[in-house]
Amino acid sequence: MKHHLSVTTLFALLSLSLSACQAGDAEIRQAVQNLAPGTQITQIGKTGMNGIMEVTLDGDQGPMVVYADEKGQYILVGDLLDVKNKRNLTRERMGKLTAVKWSSLPLQDSIRLVRGNGQRKLAVFSDPDCPYCKKAEVEFAKLDNVTVHVFLYPLPTHPDAERKAKLVWCSKDRGQAWLDLMLKNQVPAGKADCDTPVERNLALGTRLRIEGTPAMILANGQRVPGYVPAERLEAMLNAAAQ
Repeated sequence: MKHHLSVTTLFALLSLSLSACQAGDAEIRQAVQNLAPGTQITQIGKTGMNGIMEVTLDGDQGPMVVYADEKGQYILVGDLLDVKNKRNLTRERMGKLTAVKWSSLPLQDSIRLVRGNGQRKLAVFSDPDCPYCKKAEVEFAKLDNVTVHVFLYPLPTHPDAERKAKLVWCSKDRGQAWLDLMLKNQVPAGKADCDTPVERNLALGTRLRIEGTPAMILANGQRVPGYVPAERLEAMLNAAAQ
């Protein structure tokens, strides 16, 4: 009889816990909808903090991670840091949510630059008139055993960038024309009247929500926004290759 009561009590407690969890989820979902109608909640999960839940959203601006208390009374927007282990948990989570499957990239629409054995892989969306893209190319030149796929991505803030991008693509040696432009400021002297992938690259960047350059993608799908020194990029490439 005592055993029967213990089992009954256990099931009752589990049932109460499940009901509380479901009620908390409903309250969090309602709170998010009140703040941002139409936003889709893709997941609600626990964090390392008692009473704080991780809420994954998907909206017009792409995925986003916020935090909420279990009753949905408070919502926190910002980075959650693991102080002891020196980790940015929000950034790590966002990295997984925004990862790009390498096989989905249309590499035929990129300029292929091979250094050394070319075993490591890197894709970069780059604007011919972007100062930080030029700085990035200086760092790329310091790398070995890497294949860099350059997606020409002229931004509307640079009026002449599209013309230069098309001139590069229409050059006999696209790779050399790109390096000469970015490292030596030598604009190709040919014509820009060939069929180029520039429009397709712009559409691809829109789908991937790439809003600035340089924007890099590693072989493991990790995004790397902005200029990164060669030493840091070297470590990222090695990690992605593993």
